[in-house]
This record gives sequence, structure tokens and C-alpha cells, in this order.
Amino acid sequence: MKTETLTLQKFVYGGETLGRLSDGRAVFVPYAFPGETVRVRLVEDKKRYARAELVEVLTASEKRIEPRCPHYFTPTPAGGAACGGCHYQHIPYQEQLQLKSDVLIDQLERLGKIEDTPIQPIVASPQPWNYRNHVQFHISPEGRLGFQSPRSQGIIPIDECHLPAAAINELWPQLDMESIPGLDRVGVRVGADDDLLVVLESSDPQPVSLDIDIPISVVHLGPGGRLVLAGDDHVVIAVDEQLFRVSAAAFFQVNIPMAEKMVHHLLDNLPLSEETTIIDAYCGVGLFSAFLAPHVGRLVGIESSPAACADFVINLDKFDNVELYEAPAEAALPKLDMHPEIIVVDPPRSGLDRHALDGILSLEPDTLAYVSCDPATLSRDAKRLTRGGYQLQQITPFDLFPQTYHIESISFWVKA
Repeated sequence: MKTETLTLQKFVYGGETLGRLSDGRAVFVPYAFPGETVRVRLVEDKKRYARAELVEVLTASEKRIEPRCPHYFTPTPAGGAACGGCHYQHIPYQEQLQLKSDVLIDQLERLGKIEDTPIQPIVASPQPWNYRNHVQFHISPEGRLGFQSPRSQGIIPIDECHLPAAAINELWPQLDMESIPGLDRVGVRVGADDDLLVVLESSDPQPVSLDIDIPISVVHLGPGGRLVLAGDDHVVIAVDEQLFRVSAAAFFQVNIPMAEKMVHHLLDNLPLSEETTIIDAYCGVGLFSAFLAPHVGRLVGIESSPAACADFVINLDKFDNVELYEAPAEAALPKLDMHPEIIVVDPPRSGLDRHALDGILSLEPDTLAYVSCDPATLSRDAKRLTRGGYQLQQITPFDLFPQTYHIESISFWVKA
């Protein structure tokens, strides 16, 4: 496909930098810096915009740094595959923090129609590297562990990765997947005391086997359900001295120091009292509920994952003021007959389902705390919250995912 030379203008959400083609159309280029003059090759050519791969940096930004990982993208005339796990290794960490704040503001003001976004300083990760307690690998046709290449289904085998915690990095190179048919993905999760859980996700109904001579837990997840092959079906993760059981199929935050900061941010900013009724929607295994429950009169959790619900019951067992609805938030919220003073939501990347948001508006909480992992869907939901009579009081970005474009945030909404 054809190449063009252009000067890039600004960072945009998704790990890309915006430029203009010779015909005036917007073009989105990954692995670049605003102000750089680059040569690009179009890989997606639409009527109103295009996407391109970086072929050559002709005039580099003085801020550009050398990536730490050899699997990170390096521009070459022939193009070439790159691991899609990181997007910002060419950017100094302090610059990553600033661009994420700027992108969050841009999304809220441009898409969410929020004026003068009341953004607070971004909370940096204490560990910009080796922070992940959970990693999911794909399997290459040769049986090697790797990650998907950007914008493709191709798997890039890796020899090293600088995002997982040390215990995971010690384990995964020892895993031999070459002789396991039907295996789709391999997850590795580390808990307290460096306990390790390997999760084998397979499309084959027959359980697979994994031969490894070290004390770890292994669980197979397939069409036939869950099967424990070795050890336990869960790990125990500590957050600010609170222990959480996390099963193989359950979600949990991957950056524990940042999870602690988010918990304390909620505790510091929510108006909690013994008279408060609070709903924790998309509550998972109970991360936020466990810290909120001691400060309120009643806490109602809502979660659709059976595995997470089973963990929630164990993790919150000591509280008499806690109840749990095992149902999708979009099904449960519209049917609740109560007036909660506070609702906390932590939806997936797709944001709030339309029926879930309708349910929130019908319950009319005094305060809504929205934990978001996607500025675009947050901005979409912000428009409906504003139309529903809520005002954005403040929003704080949290950098749970250094070296990537992902932006976590907590926003507080009050009745206008």
C-alpha cells in the first residue's frame, strides 16, 4: 500500500497519534510522538480517515526513548509484526501520565460534552514495570507462548516480558505447550506468598494435562466446565491486609498497589455512615465491598459471574449487613425496590449497559461512583448521566496499566 510523509499533531485514545494526510484526512499512527515527522504506510484506507503503520521516523521527538523490550515495535521499511501488549514503551513514564490525563479530558469534553472537566492529578503506579499479578498468553501454532499482534489475530511468540510480577516471569518460560492440542490460552496468576495458579483455557471438552515439576495449582477451563488438575482452584490475594479468594474464572485487578489506592480514594470521597445503603454493581469477588461494608448500614452486591459470586460469599462472610444478587446489572438494577444513597459501578470495558444506566437513574442515588477502564464508553455514559440530572463532581485517573494506553478512572456524580 502507498506511503506518505507527514508531521504528527497529538496523542489520541487507543495508543495512536493523529496526523493529516496530503488530502486532509485524519490518519492514526501507533508508536509515534506529536511533532515527529514520519513516513507511514496506510493499512486501513477509509473515506473520512485512515490508519497507518510506522515505517520510518524522519525527525524524532527529543522525548523519544529506547524501549525496554526487544518485542516492542521497531519501525522498518518492510513493516513487521510486533507484540501488541505495550503501546508506550517509547515514551518516558512521566510523559505517559500526562498524555493519559490529556486524553481523558479530551474524551470527556469532546464525546461526553463535559465542560471544564474537574479532573484531579493522575495517580501514578508505584511500579511502572513488573506490576501485573495476572497475565494471559495466547499460543502460537508452534506451541509457544505469546501475545496477539496489533490489529491482527497473529500470535507473536515472546522470550521475555516486563509487565508480569517476578514470580510469573520465573514460571512462564518453563511451560511447554507444544504437545497440548486444543489449548487456546494460558493464564498465570500470582497470589500472596507468591502462590501460582495456571489456568488452561481450551476449546476441547477433554481435559488437558500439564507436566511440570514445581508446586503450583493448575485448573482447566473448557466446554466441560472447570477441572482442577493440581493444587487449588483459586489463589488468595492481599489488598491492604484484606485477603481475597480469587477463583480461576474470576476477575481481579491486576495492579495491587493501585487497587489499594483506588479503595482508599473511594473511602475518602464517599459520604459513608451507618445509615447509608450502598449498591456495589459489577462487584466481582468483593474488592470494594469488603472495604465499604464496615462503614455502611447495608451493602447490596450485584454480580453475574458464578465464580466471582462464590468468591464474594466467602470474602464477605464476616459481614451481616451484606447481601448479594447473582444477576447481570442490567437485569437487577431496574428491578430493585430501594433508595440507595450511593451506587458504585465498575463495569467492563463496554461501559454501562443501557438498561443498567436506566436502573441507576430510576433508583436516584445521591452519589454515583463510576470506576471506568475506558474513557470512550465513560464519555458515552456521561452524556446520559448528565441528561438524567447528574453532574460530574470530580474525576481522578489511575494508572493501573503503565506502558499501555489503558486509562482507569474514578468519577463521582451527584444530583444536579
